[in-house]
Amino acid sequence: MKKEEPHKMKNGNFLDACQNALDGIIYAITTQSNIKKQLIIAVAVMLISLFFDLSKAEFLCLMFTVILIIIAEMINTAIETVVDLYTDLYHPKAKIAKDVGAGAVVIAAINAVIVAYFLFFEKISTIGLKLVEEIVNSPVHLAFVCVLLTVIVIVTLKATATKNKKDFIPSGQTAIAFAALTVVWITTRNVVIFTLSLVLALLVAINRYQVGKRTKLEIMVGACVGIFVVILLYGLAVLYLHTTSFTAISDVFNMLTIEK
Repeated sequence: MKKEEPHKMKNGNFLDACQNALDGIIYAITTQSNIKKQLIIAVAVMLISLFFDLSKAEFLCLMFTVILIIIAEMINTAIETVVDLYTDLYHPKAKIAKDVGAGAVVIAAINAVIVAYFLFFEKISTIGLKLVEEIVNSPVHLAFVCVLLTVIVIVTLKATATKNKKDFIPSGQTAIAFAALTVVWITTRNVVIFTLSLVLALLVAINRYQVGKRTKLEIMVGACVGIFVVILLYGLAVLYLHTTSFTAISDVFNMLTIEK
């Protein structure tokens, strides 16, 4: 019988080298969870970049940064595989090799954060300011944000109470009802509409108590949370508008002073 020839470690030709490289890429993608996550993030970043007016140089810089992270992760995987091949026991030099490989990935990630900051921060901040101005100047948007923020606060309070194994949990439905009540009063200032909304909010609070889901104190705290969140957000909106107006007036005054 002929002895089976051992698998060749060296590439016979250029096509073999390409095939082996492709096998390495497929292995890294299919077995390494970090590379899978990085590829998903890379695809998301590429799609998001389409909505920004990036120049060719900026886009190439972004592509190079994303590819650099994946390359660093693949090199780290290769180092870990070789180290595990030679020893399964703890050895200081094996630890150093793995730590250096992981450090290369961390440096590449830090570089990506720096590049993303310089590429996207100014563009995102401009979009963010426009969005804030639109929300502040639109009562409907501001009301929606208030109710949404109330829901987030209540969910956070409930999650914290559950994690700390506390029995006291503010009433979420009451908080939302009184948040909506406060929004109605601030936006309409209509006594009839406010009275009807108050009746509905009280019905929600009474229902939570009668069904035994929440105590009186939990219902009262929930109502206070809803009212406080709305008043705080509207207060910040008014402060923002006044600050913007004051800045605009100051700029006009400075321009007139310079012209004189």
